[in-house]
Amino acid sequence: MTPSAAPPSAPANAPHHHPIIRWQEGGQDCHARWRSERGAAVPKKVVLADDTLSADVAYRLACEGTALLWRGDFQNARQLLQALGRRIDQSARPGKRGRKQPPADAPPTALGAQDAAAAAAADAAVKGFHLHRQAQAQRARVLSMVLLSFSEDHGLTLRRSPDVRAACAQGWGEPQPGDGESVASLRELLGLISAYEWRKNGVEISALGAAPHNRIYPHYGVFSPVRGEYVGLVAAAPLPGPAAALKAFDIGVGTGVISAVLARRGIQQVTATDTDPRALACAAANLQQLGVADRVRLAQVNLFPEGRADLIVCNPPWLPARPSSPIEHAVYDEGSAMLLGFLKGLPAHLNPQGEGWLILSDLAEHLGLRTRVQLLAAIADAGLEVIGRLDTPPVHGKATDSTDPLHAARSVEITSLWRLASRA
Repeated sequence: MTPSAAPPSAPANAPHHHPIIRWQEGGQDCHARWRSERGAAVPKKVVLADDTLSADVAYRLACEGTALLWRGDFQNARQLLQALGRRIDQSARPGKRGRKQPPADAPPTALGAQDAAAAAAADAAVKGFHLHRQAQAQRARVLSMVLLSFSEDHGLTLRRSPDVRAACAQGWGEPQPGDGESVASLRELLGLISAYEWRKNGVEISALGAAPHNRIYPHYGVFSPVRGEYVGLVAAAPLPGPAAALKAFDIGVGTGVISAVLARRGIQQVTATDTDPRALACAAANLQQLGVADRVRLAQVNLFPEGRADLIVCNPPWLPARPSSPIEHAVYDEGSAMLLGFLKGLPAHLNPQGEGWLILSDLAEHLGLRTRVQLLAAIADAGLEVIGRLDTPPVHGKATDSTDPLHAARSVEITSLWRLASRA
């Protein structure tokens, strides 16, 4: 690793264009570029660690905020990460700190017994969700304390380490001369490797037709369309007119899957928007390999492009909560900003007789984060009316996983495509 002393042409106090992590090794002060996709702060305390470190000591250090820069065997580092995960799970088991439950014979409030019970259930759901998010954040913080050193070409030099250069290049970009060595968490590397495999293998989308021409290849940092049921709704909903005559907007293109479905349904003019360059690059690659790139124009804008359309589709993040990493922006919509922005802007961008399709799960309602009344009020306040709705139950694994902390909500979740039109 690079000693912290800078060459004469670069004073030691010269500003860096990226975060720097520092530690001591072999009696020298060392430093390297700090990489964190989720925007984690540079660890203030770093110690060297290897195969002699016990999982219990590693867990204590990680919980205290001490980062462990690994110098041992790569596979042993993975095993240590798994051991830390087990200790986190054990510390979070119910019973150690059982939640205080209201007495069963609590007197009803002025709202009435039924309304009071519903309010209490909603409050418990909200608290449960926020506790779950806090636990997720704590888990991520502890597991991210196991660090690895990467060479300038994104390679690893640890014993039994795989060749991770291609996976890192897809996530971090191709290495550039002068980048120097870098440090990132093992957890982030595993995410890079997982995304690399997703991109190689792709995700089969039945709504795009028969194999092999029905795969979407997510890029690193772009949310994968593993919840295929919502794509099926886009393929099944009745179009507001003959497909070949329609002009459509896809708001928040992501991997491009919705644009591809619209194009496969015969729509010749689709404008797809996103603010994330990664998403636009991902969508461009997918639309090209699916053979529909000539029907879709990509634009880097927030929400709506200029002009009007006959069909405007939006699949905003489903949960109104604060994201804690870039990838979570596809799941969490703080303050329902994208949802409300879409609804408020929709009437001004719809052609007469046009439709807006809002794809939204009711998971937020079951978690007490948003009510159906609030959603319908937002639709009405935007000058819109509901002219139809298609519903589908979840088919993903968590819907039937009774060990999932949010199982009660997920088991009754419904995903809907709301057909909206401007009020006359």
